[in-house]
Amino acid sequence: MKLIILGSGTSNGIPVLGCGCAVCGSLDSKDKRTRASVYVEGLSGEAAVIDTGPEFRLQALGAGIKKLDAVFLTHAHADHLHGLDDVRPLNRTTPIPIYCNHLTIEELKERFSYVFKTTQRGGDKPRILPMEISAPVKIGNLNFTPIPVKHGALDILGWRMDEAENNPAGKDAKTRTAVYITDASAIPKTSLPLIGRPEILIINGLRTRPHETHFNFEQALHTALEIQAKRVFLTHICHDYSHKQIEDICKDFMRERKINNITMEPAWDGLTL
Repeated sequence: MKLIILGSGTSNGIPVLGCGCAVCGSLDSKDKRTRASVYVEGLSGEAAVIDTGPEFRLQALGAGIKKLDAVFLTHAHADHLHGLDDVRPLNRTTPIPIYCNHLTIEELKERFSYVFKTTQRGGDKPRILPMEISAPVKIGNLNFTPIPVKHGALDILGWRMDEAENNPAGKDAKTRTAVYITDASAIPKTSLPLIGRPEILIINGLRTRPHETHFNFEQALHTALEIQAKRVFLTHICHDYSHKQIEDICKDFMRERKINNITMEPAWDGLTL
């Protein structure tokens, strides 16, 4: 399984329009953060994306995405949904399933109403099939499990991805696991068994200051400790800190708690795992 962080930024993207702060003016490519999204590719070429934000077209071009077998949505906020129309060229024959919860489907149908109208003439529309999900779904050899989390008062989804390694010898194949959680402010205890202990955890960490609907850095890193992932990457990051500064924040967190069996660091656009 291959993961590509298409975008690691918060809803404004970085640089923020009209902002002259040091991070928005930084020349470090890792400080350029488009809206949060991740591409998932299986060993047999299965291709899926989690969230289609406003920069999805440019993100897909940068990652070389040539097809999509499925789209998984965390929720319907603009920075996670409003690039959905750009899946059009990626599948013109069979509708692409869009897996999400009921509330997201209702929002999707309202904001992309033209997709579902038979009266529209001219132009092109994405061929999509919204699918309400409450149980794991299989895309080729990839398994996607929805993880209910809270985004303030809003019920949204994180996603767990599992894939068994190819093993020509016919012996028991090792299953590789990654979990993607963005925009969360709380994870219900009932969701922890669904998360398990993944090898990779990509989790939202907005900034150091508290926020009503997002984990800050410390909350995200504490949550990662509870989950016991081997590698932890922060995403959905705002412009308060540069990539280098967040690296130092993660190192300080690990040093103060004498953590030496896992790694913690900020994600960046284009990071391939």
